Amino acid sequence: MILARVSGTLVATRRSDDVPAARYLLITSTDSRGVDGGSTLVALDTVGAGTGEIVLVAQGSSARQTKASDKKAIDAVIIGIVDQVDQDGTVTYKK
Repeated sequence: MILARVSGTLVATRRSDDVPAARYLLITSTDSRGVDGGSTLVALDTVGAGTGEIVLVAQGSSARQTKASDKKAIDAVIIGIVDQVDQDGTVTYKK
């Protein structure tokens, strides 16, 4: 799993029949402090995340283990919204 920040939304009116008509978000990976530092990906939103929020993302075969993505062509899915990161006894990110 990775930490990422929601940086925008994506609209795709034409999709494979197997891909759910759901909300897709643009995400950018972050470090534990919430500082952006990676590439941008598209992820299926299963939790109602909003722009600017830090989220927990599953990728690969793990991303296909939710009700919305089971046996679908989904490579990344948002599975949680992060409230706080406590690293080595220090809060490095807090919503």
